[in-house]
Amino acid sequence: MKQKFSLPVFLFSFFLVLVLVLNAWFAFRAHEIAKERALIRNDYSTVNSIHNGLLSVTVWRNHLQHLTSNIITDFSFSMDQEAQLKAQISGVLDAMISEAQNMVDNPENFKGKVQKLAVNIFVDWDELREKIPVFTQTIMDEINNPENREEMKSLLLEKLNEYAVETHDAVSDSMTINTILDQYSSATIDDFNHKTATIAAGLTEKTFRYSFAILGSMLMFLLLWFFAYRQPQLRQPLFILSVALAFIALFLGLTSPMIEIDARINTVNFSLLGQEILFSDQIIFYQSKSILDIVHILLLTHKADSVFVGILLLTFSVLFPVAKLSSTIIYLLGRGKIKANRLIQFFAFKSGKWSMADVFCVAIFMAYVGFNGILDDQMKDLNLEQEAMTSIATNLTSLQPGFIMFVSFVIFGLILAEILRRITAKEEAQELKT
Repeated sequence: MKQKFSLPVFLFSFFLVLVLVLNAWFAFRAHEIAKERALIRNDYSTVNSIHNGLLSVTVWRNHLQHLTSNIITDFSFSMDQEAQLKAQISGVLDAMISEAQNMVDNPENFKGKVQKLAVNIFVDWDELREKIPVFTQTIMDEINNPENREEMKSLLLEKLNEYAVETHDAVSDSMTINTILDQYSSATIDDFNHKTATIAAGLTEKTFRYSFAILGSMLMFLLLWFFAYRQPQLRQPLFILSVALAFIALFLGLTSPMIEIDARINTVNFSLLGQEILFSDQIIFYQSKSILDIVHILLLTHKADSVFVGILLLTFSVLFPVAKLSSTIIYLLGRGKIKANRLIQFFAFKSGKWSMADVFCVAIFMAYVGFNGILDDQMKDLNLEQEAMTSIATNLTSLQPGFIMFVSFVIFGLILAEILRRITAKEEAQELKT
């Protein structure tokens, strides 16, 4: 049935086209921002990975080097330690004198006998032993001499630094972290964390703002049907533009992350060698993928089971929805044989029960709830509060705009299919009357 030109219809359609263009821009911006945020969050998880922190050889080396350096620098003998060292020095000196006397008193040849006679004339072994406390105190004075102590500390620190240079993680790991820090113009990891947290929070707010704006437009389009349903001249433009809006929602739902899985240890604080060691934001596991990302990963595995799941996901979450929306437009605008085409009718009216989009959404949600619960349960085991160590673990898993938009698309698409069924039935009834 041809539609006559009408100014109200034109203005109505023009307004909706403007809304549609605005929503297309919202979707594009939300997609770009979500992609940017995902890159930032991936960089954050790499830099703060538990493998580059709590389980890093280099990080532990730096902590131990710092602790040992402080111990060497601040080292001083207590009274008990000084007494023990004196006893040990006295014992060593007594043993040396006894060994020397034994060597002199038991010569192996004539030359040795002559040396024994000469030594015994000039050396009184008992008198020498009586002077051991004096010798010991002299050695202790030299040890406690500030200049000698500083020299010994310098030698120990130099040797410690030599060993530290030889102890490190794989060079590639350090290069990766340094490259990421350079990208964000950050001198330290703390500076990087502060910058990325601020940027990511702002991007998250923008993404949800654009997503909710699209949801608001979808709701507005549905409300307009209460008015347009009884106005034959408005049905066709409103339906076509509603399908276009559904395509926009589908695009954002397929390309934006659906779930962000973030399991981390917030704080590990414990005492070692009398000093505190603190690890914070240790990422145990992080993953954020869209439906298309998952499909791409599954197909690239080249494993039969993974490829099969990827094809199913692609078919029922991408191809079926696109075919369904396209078929509704073709059926609405088509005539005669086109409307009677079984494939067009199947996708326009009957594919809903075959499409697994709604089931997929429920599965994703249940997986989120289940995995979120598993993480919460497992992460509790990492919460420790003891005298020597405190550990606080957390699970920051959350649903992302991609999930919200895909669910909204599914509901919106089902409603549009029912609207098409009703307006088609109404038009056929009017044609029979005429």
